Amino acid sequence: MFQYSIYVRNCASKENTDVHVNRIKKQIPNEGKVCIITITERQFREILLFEGTKKSTPIPDAIQLELF
Repeated sequence: MFQYSIYVRNCASKENTDVHVNRIKKQIPNEGKVCIITITERQFREILLFEGTKKSTPIPDAIQLELF
């Protein structure tokens, strides 16, 4: 097991990603461990997900908000 919990954040650009990475760096606890992997949207779409036979409630698709 690499990590017990995984959180996903969609960032629209490299600059936006850098903002969030710097924010996370400033908040890591002394005994904390955070790993960040950056993947493209295409790579994310190609993730293979395997599930057991017991069905769980499906997670609704994320809604992307765009502000002008």
